[in-house]
Amino acid sequence: MIAGAVDATLRPGQALAETSFKRPLIACLVGGSKAAAERYFGGFPRGMRELGYVEGRDYGFEVHYAEGDFSRIPRLTEGLIRLKPDVFVSGTMAGVIAAKKLTNTIPIVSVVLTDPVGFGLAASHARPGGNVTGVLMTVEDLPTKLLTLTRELLPDARKIGLLVNPTNPTQPILRGSVEAAAAALGDELVAVEVSSRDDLHAAFARFTREGAKIVVLPNDVMVLNERKRIALFAIAERLPTIFGVRENVEDGGLMSYGTDLDESWHRIATFVDKILKGTKPGDLPMEFPTKLQLVINLATAQALGLVIPPTLLARADEVIE
Repeated sequence: MIAGAVDATLRPGQALAETSFKRPLIACLVGGSKAAAERYFGGFPRGMRELGYVEGRDYGFEVHYAEGDFSRIPRLTEGLIRLKPDVFVSGTMAGVIAAKKLTNTIPIVSVVLTDPVGFGLAASHARPGGNVTGVLMTVEDLPTKLLTLTRELLPDARKIGLLVNPTNPTQPILRGSVEAAAAALGDELVAVEVSSRDDLHAAFARFTREGAKIVVLPNDVMVLNERKRIALFAIAERLPTIFGVRENVEDGGLMSYGTDLDESWHRIATFVDKILKGTKPGDLPMEFPTKLQLVINLATAQALGLVIPPTLLARADEVIE
């Protein structure tokens, strides 16, 4: 029994603690490095505190970081699942897929679910069944919206760069969506595959050689983890960039349109709370992003010699000076 567990009505974790005589264990896989993830990963422990949980008192917490390297994820996931946690939380779809191969009983909760039905992880968003649930990373028309934003920024740009990480299991889905959107809009894509952080510099040089006028970078662990270097490479090549999350723009990218990672990490605390209180993960509907944010970095625009159209600035949720 955890210290001080006297009345099960006092704290959310105590009822479970008194029946099992141990603190529940939450195992967590974060795709990036500890330093790179600090800005958004804090949403989860904050959400737990708001629900009345105190780490170390009401639950144990084991976190592993993949450092932006997908090759590390299966091994890290196996190590965490071996601990037999009460809940496994994953910040990557690769971690969800790896965990699902290892267990059908341990609840798996993720902040970045991408096509979970297509991957065979859930029967449907509303009724997942099985042991996987959480918050979806994207919405259906997001690729079209990203390309529409590139056209608003650069009306004459018809050749669009697309950075693809072939080691990311969700990239074929995202790439297909962007390619379909580009075809519908009459844009030409220059797709460059990058599987290592060491190849990023060469990738941006290639975008320039092949005439891309702006680069779209879909959500990806490596892209998020290497956001400062990517921003430097893009500015060096005079290439505007558009991302799926705001963190890339806060560290020098030009624009982002997509989900709020901090808010998603914050929201899954509610999933974990319900599971610890006895709800089956398969009975918890997967949730769509509540808000998509448009963030623009004016300092980066100035460095690139770009003038952001006033209509675009007026629609931005945040403008970084």
